[in-house]
Amino acid sequence: MPPPPAALQSSLCFSSYKPSPSLLSQEPQNLSPPKPKSLHKNTLYSTTHTNLSHQFKEKILCLEIMGVDSGKALSLNPSLHRASLHSIQAIITFLQSKGIHQKDLARIFGMCPKILTSDIKTDLNPVFNFLYLDLKVPEHDYRKVINKCPRLLVSSVRDQLKPALFYLKRLGFKDLKALAYQDAILLVSSVEQTLIPKLDYLMGLGFSRSEVVGMILRCPGLFTFSVENNFKPKFEYFVGEMGGSLEGLKMFPQYFAFSLEKRIKPRNMECVERGVEVPLSVMLKSTDEEFRELIMGTDKH
Repeated sequence: MPPPPAALQSSLCFSSYKPSPSLLSQEPQNLSPPKPKSLHKNTLYSTTHTNLSHQFKEKILCLEIMGVDSGKALSLNPSLHRASLHSIQAIITFLQSKGIHQKDLARIFGMCPKILTSDIKTDLNPVFNFLYLDLKVPEHDYRKVINKCPRLLVSSVRDQLKPALFYLKRLGFKDLKALAYQDAILLVSSVEQTLIPKLDYLMGLGFSRSEVVGMILRCPGLFTFSVENNFKPKFEYFVGEMGGSLEGLKMFPQYFAFSLEKRIKPRNMECVERGVEVPLSVMLKSTDEEFRELIMGTDKH
């Protein structure tokens, strides 16, 4: 007796279920479970595409069941067209063996559909070896690190992860735990195209190299901010409108982490209107309630 639709849907992605050749030779309408609602509008799945094989439709269904936008995934990773359902199942099984939960897969594959066509031996396994051997991440914490930065799984250990780690260590990043659990995004950032140019830009503002390195170690997020959309407008406002100094930013580099329009400008304007001076860190880090009490209390004096 054939399995009910729900059981078949689960088996397509999350078990070792393999349709026999005789089953695959049957008419698609006798085998396929009802299409999820999200697939009715999916042109890739539409029955009007008569050239689509049943196996390909199963692959699309597998992605949709996991919560992955199949159209987007196929667009971002064309190689997925040629990937077999068996190879996708193997990757899912491998990730689950490393502690990744089924509920994590939609976000992970949605962000990095290239994972679905990765080679387990040459692409994925080396990443977990890197986490264990180079970053000292215990196996039971793989899930935490991967969920924090799924891009680790599509990064070459030899060409990206190890060079980035080497560069960051040279700068002074000594806390491997912080790199793994909080700042893994730095490990997937290009040294030549991202990290070095941002360090050089900050030096171009007037800071010495040692000062910039100190700022980055205190606020690693500086390496993730856009020069055009973050550094330039915020620095111009800080110097031009707030009359700030380089020393102020050196002491509080987290300034660049706050929204210019929603936090920096409104609070600075209120301080100016009331004629009060508040330390930069206090002005930005305090909650709305704390800031209001601070302004009112200063105003009374």
